[in-house]
Amino acid sequence: MDMAEIEKLKNTFPLLRELIALNEVTWFNPAITDAAEGLRHVGLTAEDVADASARLSRFAPYFEAVFPQTQITKGIIESPLSAIPSMQSALASRYKTDLPGKLMIKLDAYLPVSGSIKARGGIYEVLFHAESLATEAGLLSYSDNYAKLDSKEFRRFFSRYSIAVGSTGNLGLSIGIISATLGFNVSVHMSADARQWKKDKLRAHGVNVVEYQSDYSLAVEKGREEAENNPLCHFIDDENSTNLFLGYAVAGERLKTQFRDAGIVVSRENPLFVYLPCGVGGGPGGVAFGLKLAFGDNVHCIFAEPTHSPCMLLGVHTGLHDAISVQDLGIDNVTAADGLAVGRASGFVGRAMERLIDGYYTLTDQEMFDLLSLLDKTEQIRLEPSALAGMPGMQRILSDTSYLNRMDFTQEKLNNATHLVWATGGGMVPEEEMAKYLDVAGV
Repeated sequence: MDMAEIEKLKNTFPLLRELIALNEVTWFNPAITDAAEGLRHVGLTAEDVADASARLSRFAPYFEAVFPQTQITKGIIESPLSAIPSMQSALASRYKTDLPGKLMIKLDAYLPVSGSIKARGGIYEVLFHAESLATEAGLLSYSDNYAKLDSKEFRRFFSRYSIAVGSTGNLGLSIGIISATLGFNVSVHMSADARQWKKDKLRAHGVNVVEYQSDYSLAVEKGREEAENNPLCHFIDDENSTNLFLGYAVAGERLKTQFRDAGIVVSRENPLFVYLPCGVGGGPGGVAFGLKLAFGDNVHCIFAEPTHSPCMLLGVHTGLHDAISVQDLGIDNVTAADGLAVGRASGFVGRAMERLIDGYYTLTDQEMFDLLSLLDKTEQIRLEPSALAGMPGMQRILSDTSYLNRMDFTQEKLNNATHLVWATGGGMVPEEEMAKYLDVAGV
């Protein structure tokens, strides 16, 4: 994209000047539609999500066998839900404003196996592939107890095949661990911003980690090249995979069950706002799709990105999606939020979900570090920086009167609202790494 094109875009979309200046911005999408209309454009259905959920249930006995920490949930990989009233009070003080409603957190940082939201989509796609191979070979049928997969016979069978993925960290962690456990030969192509401890953990599981001194896009490109040169290698495409997307989407119905069990009502008079950190878009896009299926027009999803990597906001706001990157604007895509260090958004997710995401905002790395420390002090919950991206969402929503009026959010509705921060990762961060995060905080 040449300079003349960039200048034309900046004149057409003045918000780009704020992005280029690395200022924190909030943008609510004027083109959102009702859930029924928006869901028609996704290309996937509730039946697809139900099929994914059933597949995860079939694998539950296997998870109980190989990951003992899942026995308490009978092999289902799911995270806890918690109210965080002390953090809500601290945020009100920090932002010097009232924050009516109830603030909660979805602790995907505590998901078993890999300690991040990627344990949903990443693991699901590997399971889909493993099941396809085993059933086609006549070694497995849907009626079997999948605990049988924990055997030398199946590990020997899967060792004939390879899996490749490009990752900034957490996706590679989830795919590497489950793939190696099943017996696959797995390569994780990791960008320069990936944390060393994540590389070390993968190698400890026997994963081939390939490192690059460039960003996420090159890691993905190299992973794709590996698969193209090996007919027995399956490439997991974080940018365009519908299986990844469906694995994330299962979270919607599960959250609905958790809310019901907790007595939390979601309705027109009791709206739900969900704040999702966004990198390439697959994780938050899939979760948002599942939430829209579960709650319809009563849930409002907002994506959060670092000021240095606002790829989804950029793609949706300009309508160019994956035809533009933050680097095209001179933004460096360098952020401490490694899982969000993506310069070019998923074109699939951007186009599929653009009518269903209420808004987008950016925040600085320092704000993430400060909120990380604040959450630790108020609720004794420790996350990695990217997982704090959703924490300012409540304030961003409640301070935008134009959006609130357009959506007919009366004060009574706001008093009854539930605000949910999707905490995407950090459960496996080593203590010494966490100490470094806390040292950077200014609170």
